[in-house]
Amino acid sequence: MAEIDRMLEANAAWAERFPGSKPVRPARKVAVVACMDARIPLFGVLGLEVGDAHVIRNAGGVVTEDVVRSLTISQHALGTREIVLIHHTNCGLQATDDVSFSDTVFEATGRRPPWAARAFSDVDADVRESIALIKESPYLLSHEVRGFVYDVDTGLLREIQGPGPGA
Repeated sequence: MAEIDRMLEANAAWAERFPGSKPVRPARKVAVVACMDARIPLFGVLGLEVGDAHVIRNAGGVVTEDVVRSLTISQHALGTREIVLIHHTNCGLQATDDVSFSDTVFEATGRRPPWAARAFSDVDADVRESIALIKESPYLLSHEVRGFVYDVDTGLLREIQGPGPGA
């Protein structure tokens, strides 16, 4: 059976216990930006239920132009006010660098991506950079942001303090 078919079966089972329609505005007025890593079960990790939060995921959980776009819509149109950033230990983006990744894509496709992979070696520093990018964004109504590193071996979150004033 193809993986997508297994997912469709799981969806049918989910629909049988589906909690019903929820309001479009997240109940807890929070947006979460996290890595797409399959080892991070965000709803369980954060104690979220359907309808509680906006969840934005990408490779590395990095703050990109599109993440800022989504957060801006989340705040202006849908009432969120707090932002949680979640990166994690043993991230795939720590196993490459932007140039090597671009070279790999070029070798496979004959084209270089127009965007950087945003690879990093220090996960704590990358969380601090993401916090700074949120706080510097002129489009957000609220810059209330906290950043964490999720330990893929223990399931625990470790808070990372953002850059200090003037940083």
